[in-house]
Amino acid sequence: MSHIIHRSLHFTPPIATSAQGAYITDASGKRYLDASGGAAVSCLGHAHPDVLAAMHRQIDTLAYAHTGFFTSDAAEKLADQLAGSAPGDLNSVYFVSGGSEAVETALKLARQYCVETGQPEKTTFIGRRQSYHGNTLGALAVGGNEWRRKQFSPLLMDVARVSACNAYRDQRHDETEQQYTERLLNELEQTIVETGPEKIIGFIAETVSGATTGAVPPVKGYFAGVRRLCDKYGVLYIADEVMCGMGRTGTLHSFEQDGVVPDIVTVAKGLGGGYQPIGAVLVSDKVIEPLRQGSGLFQHGHTYICHPTAAAAALAVQQVIVRDNLLSHVQHQGNYLLQQLDNEIAGLEFVGNTRGRGLFAGIELVRDKQSKAPFDPALKLHAAIKRGCLEQGLMVYPMGGTIDGQQGDHILIAPPFIVTQQQLDVVVDTLKQVIIRETHNAAGA
Repeated sequence: MSHIIHRSLHFTPPIATSAQGAYITDASGKRYLDASGGAAVSCLGHAHPDVLAAMHRQIDTLAYAHTGFFTSDAAEKLADQLAGSAPGDLNSVYFVSGGSEAVETALKLARQYCVETGQPEKTTFIGRRQSYHGNTLGALAVGGNEWRRKQFSPLLMDVARVSACNAYRDQRHDETEQQYTERLLNELEQTIVETGPEKIIGFIAETVSGATTGAVPPVKGYFAGVRRLCDKYGVLYIADEVMCGMGRTGTLHSFEQDGVVPDIVTVAKGLGGGYQPIGAVLVSDKVIEPLRQGSGLFQHGHTYICHPTAAAAALAVQQVIVRDNLLSHVQHQGNYLLQQLDNEIAGLEFVGNTRGRGLFAGIELVRDKQSKAPFDPALKLHAAIKRGCLEQGLMVYPMGGTIDGQQGDHILIAPPFIVTQQQLDVVVDTLKQVIIRETHNAAGA
């Protein structure tokens, strides 16, 4: 019996014993192609020699130092790297241990900015339905994943809520994409006005949605419109790129493809590639300067912020991405993946939509293509597909509740940036076989 509280209290997963490149091997010797990067984490794959060497060098000199007493070269250099590569005035960085901590940090920083700029009446955030920002209480509150929120809702702060940007599900047949975009932006503006701009701290959104809806990219002009509305009403724009950022979609920051610069950005998974727990908040001069000129401190902190070993690992990851021109590789391989999904999987009887950006792709499964009606949630189709893929030595990231937190199934694909076309062919071929088998089983149930 395992004494670990695993994700399922009724099942102990296989023990992973080694990993190399795009593959993980378990204790039985079975090898799995990691086509989800765990949860879009392992951007360089496993056991990259440059990252391992950087970690060893750091551990040999300074494994840890508390930030109440010291900074470290590793953390300073990583901050220089991130500030130097970020667009606009995102010149300051706060390091944490993961995505939920990053979002929690962003929310508190945004609130303190309001207090220090003489706007203490600003107490409310605007989030989107069917969004996900983490599992801590603040992150869970601004998120819109109802399955994750439900039992904890009495503990969560009130948040104003607007529609997700999901053209496949929500664009009407009589609407052009531009009209759909305008409808979403009109809803956001109306929510700002009805809530009261003087009460709103910020608007938070994933640039490309992650696990909750399965790699849904924004429609053209959406985030440009969000940026205009936030500026118009004095609302901070917080971009959650914990899953979709740091190169996953083909640019270092996914929002670069939307022609905007947020006030605050959260990143994590692809920052350190899983080699050590790390996340970060990138902060604009607009937000940090009032604190610097005011109280002179950000009233926040964790024991392991700016962890030297985690920073050294993340710096090595980012240096490899630049040195090996992996963003270009992500674009090229991402185009190939999305094309293969369109060619081989989109036309299957029970596949409603394939979508994505870069090496961040999703497949939505439906009971009926015409009506987009989902399968019965009781069938747990997404779980059956996960099991079927694992049997074939493939790791993907299926989830349920795609539509409303309860109904709908999708599959998320997020392979490492070093993935080959041959490996992508295995991913698509295996998924095709498993989807055909499991959807037909579900349809006949």
